[in-house]
Amino acid sequence: MASVVDLFCGIGGLTHGFVKEGFNVVAGIDVDPSCAYAYEHNNGATFLLRDIGAATAEEVARLYPKDDYRILVGCAPCQPFSRYTNRSDEDDKWRLVASFAELVKQVRPDVVSMENVPELAKHRVFTDVVQVLRDGDYRVSWSIVDSVSYGVPQTRRRLVLLASLLGDISIMPRTHPPCRHRTVRQAIGSLPPIGAGRSSARDPVHRASSLSPTNLERIKATPPGGGWRDWPEDLVLDCHKAETGKSYPSVYGRVAWDSPGPTITTQCNGLGNGRFGHPDQDRALSIREAALLQTFPRYYRLFPPGSELVIKTAARHIGNAVPVRLGRVIARSIRRHLESHQAIPSLPRSAV
Repeated sequence: MASVVDLFCGIGGLTHGFVKEGFNVVAGIDVDPSCAYAYEHNNGATFLLRDIGAATAEEVARLYPKDDYRILVGCAPCQPFSRYTNRSDEDDKWRLVASFAELVKQVRPDVVSMENVPELAKHRVFTDVVQVLRDGDYRVSWSIVDSVSYGVPQTRRRLVLLASLLGDISIMPRTHPPCRHRTVRQAIGSLPPIGAGRSSARDPVHRASSLSPTNLERIKATPPGGGWRDWPEDLVLDCHKAETGKSYPSVYGRVAWDSPGPTITTQCNGLGNGRFGHPDQDRALSIREAALLQTFPRYYRLFPPGSELVIKTAARHIGNAVPVRLGRVIARSIRRHLESHQAIPSLPRSAV
């Protein structure tokens, strides 16, 4: 058998992909206690509250059942590498990628996967990770993939690294050419309409943030697929009228029904934070809509029963997650690799 430990697990997007592909996920490790309920309830795996930088190889190794093939996966916080930030090499979160590599070096899992933003590949810390793996006799491959090519209904480009002690490994070929890209309509078109600041009576997670009177006028003036450049002059912010403001064409934008959505971020609930306006309702995307665009299934519970949904926290959880469907692609790539080396028996095929 093959068992998985997920570092920086969050609410479990990557883990759930492995669960759906038949893997035994034994634990997820994260520093955010607010992720614990969603992770454990939906995945049947243990959530360990730890700073990865302080986790020891011994405690990680003990999580794996004896004689199982060991798979170690993770997605370190991407903010230091994102093109939306400008942080130096001294940023404390840079150390987490190095900590991931150090745990790999000491635990010696059979297979490793790391997912992050494409910008990470430009930094020395990534080159160092690849070198640590190769020095440890791992076969390494990495590529920049667009999640839309694997059935995720958003244009989310990610760096995916795979490494194995068993032999060559790579991510599986794309499953969705452009003619089959999933659209916003396919992902969220069946949800009932709601207003800004309202939620569905039947689904409290289908809830949208409130809008100020001015922002309500702005969204009403925004066509599907459009943005602030479509507004009358009196609604345009002063910062967008300046020359520097022209470099932010996507803020205050609406998504289009029949195209993939934008990259879902931790601020996906806010109208002014990107192209997060609903295609034809005068509001920003709801938490449920953001989760569906991240390919979380509708049954995925985000908060304990009876607790209040905190929109800001839920948006952070969803935006930080690996899309479940991309998690399945990574898991299936590893499963095929293990099967090809007769490390595990062939499992029944399921649709991705």
